[in-house]
Order: sequence, then structure tokens, then C-alpha cells
Amino acid sequence: MALPRPAVQPMSGELPLEQAWLKLVQAQVETSLGELFDLPDEARLDARWTWAMAQARTYALRPAKRVRPALVMAGHCLAKGTPVVPGELWRFAAGLELLHTFLLIHDDVADRAHLRRGGAALHHLLAPGRGGEDLAVVVGDHLFARSLEAMLESGLPGVARVVRYYLSVCRHTAAGQYLDLALGGAPLSQVSLFQTLRVAYLKTARYGFCAPLVCGAMLGGASPELVAGLERVGRQVGLAYQLKDDLIGLFGDSSVAGKAADGDFMQGKRTFPVLAAYVRAPPRAREELDLLWSLPESLKDARALARARTLVEEHGGREACERLVTRGSHAARRALHSLPNPNGARDLLDALIARLARRIA
Repeated sequence: MALPRPAVQPMSGELPLEQAWLKLVQAQVETSLGELFDLPDEARLDARWTWAMAQARTYALRPAKRVRPALVMAGHCLAKGTPVVPGELWRFAAGLELLHTFLLIHDDVADRAHLRRGGAALHHLLAPGRGGEDLAVVVGDHLFARSLEAMLESGLPGVARVVRYYLSVCRHTAAGQYLDLALGGAPLSQVSLFQTLRVAYLKTARYGFCAPLVCGAMLGGASPELVAGLERVGRQVGLAYQLKDDLIGLFGDSSVAGKAADGDFMQGKRTFPVLAAYVRAPPRAREELDLLWSLPESLKDARALARARTLVEEHGGREACERLVTRGSHAARRALHSLPNPNGARDLLDALIARLARRIA
């Protein structure tokens, strides 16, 4: 199957090429993703398990950007020098996306989230309270195993080495998630801007951007130089993506984002815009920021959220974060322009990076 090639600018009413590319990837990967839930050996285990898997399948197939599979395809096309990708690569990408689904399920339990991609978090679908959380953790474990099966079943040359590399990145993702949760109980005075960036790098940049690009490239037989170049691109765009997520998590609109816009505040997340405001604020404002972020969740009402947003905005946290998003996106595009551009694959990736920097969800 061939991915679209850049050509002239789209005419009025036509989708931009990178958007058409994303839609193609979404459709193809979601078809393969749905097929991963067809498991004859589980068909008669128990009606309850069958129901849980149906819920998990519906959850996994909710509308999503599918950026990671798109990056796998882009890395492969850059390495191979052709827009034609083997059918087996879609199965690998679907397995990678299923592993992402597993992480979302566990993250939602840890973050006590209610919404994901415009619908209820899986643990709320499975059962109320702690029981639903326990069940969701188990379903996530199942999807993790299934994702590894799917990637290895693709049978692509060198796939075992690529999966080992991806799992090593996932270990670092776990460390990033641990730090994100552990820092949630620390006073703002004990958290540095460097720590927030390290969490962003471990939790998002390596796993969500470097790794998919590198996996696709490795499966396409990339040179060490191309792999290193894609890692640089992925690191910068991944940091920009997470910092944009930090802004959406505090200032976003839940009806657009598909998840709670007050989630980071409610969970006391020590994100970059919060710390950037804290280090710039005078002593009294610092005390108020620390007090707001340390409030128990039961006291974090709409008034507290509004005040938190005002303080972060007034003391430059939002602006500093937006500048870093712009800087990271520009750095990613500069690094990308040093790479080859077979059949316009680099141009597609460049347009995608620019689109991600402008996103509101």
C-alpha cells in the first residue's frame, strides 16, 4: 500500500495532504487494530470476559489521532525511500497502538480520570469504584501481552530486535510515569523545571515520538545516521507535544479535548507551566500557588481552578510554556530538514509537526 505523496497545494475544499495522510493511516490502522481483538482461543472462556473484551475493543477504536502509527509509516518511508509500505507493517503499527491503549488504561486508573477520547474511561465502563479500577488494570495487562504478540506476528525482518528496542523505551516510560505521580505530592519549592522536562521526555517524547519513528526506520533498514537524526526530531517534537498537553491540561476545553480540562489541577500535577509561573512569581504568589496545588481534591472547585489559571497566566507560566512549544517544534523541523526527502516523505512529516504544534486537543 502506498502513502500519499506531496504535490501542489490543495485546492479550496480539499484536505491538506498531511491531514489526508493521517486519515489514511487512521483508517488502515483501526482496521488492523480491530482484528487484534479476534481471538478464537478466548471465545468460550466466559461471558463476562467476552463482554469486557468488547468494551476494550470499543474503547481502543474510539476516534483518535493515531500519531504513533503515522510516525512508524513515516520512519519506514524515509528509510526505504518509497511511499509503498508492506501490509505487515500495518499489523506492527496496530500492535504498537494497542500497547499505547494499555498505557492509557493504566494511566487513567492512576490519575483517577473520568474521560478519555470523548467517552468514559475504561475503569468506569467495567464497574463502579475500586472494582472497575482493578478490572481495568487486568484488561490493560491483557492488551499489553496482545500488543507484543501482534508486533512479533507481523514477521517483518528484524522485528524481534525492534520490539526489544521498543520495550526498553517503555521501561523509561514507566519511570517517567512514576516520577510524574511521585512529584504530585511534593511542594512546588521542591520541584525543578528540569524535573518537569525530564518527565516530559521520559513519559512522552521517547515513547510517543522517538520510538515510533525509529521503529519504522529500523524495519525499513535505516542507517545509523538516519536513526540518530530521527531520534533528534522525535525528542524535540515529543517535548513540544507534551508541553502543549500541559497547557491543554490546565487551560483546555474538555468538550474539545475529550478529557477533563481541570485534570492536571485536580491531580496536583507539577507541570512545566505551573513551575515556570512559580519560579517567576513573588513570594506571596508562590505561597498561593503552593497552597492551591496542595489542596485536597474535594476543595479544588471551579473558583480554585479559576484562581490557579489566573496565577499561572499572570506570572508568565503559560507564555513560557508556549514559547518552549514553539521552540521545540522549530528545532524538530530544523533537525528534520537535514534528513533525506524521498518521495516527499520528509515534507509530510514536517507538515504533521507543524499541525501538532497548533493543536487544541
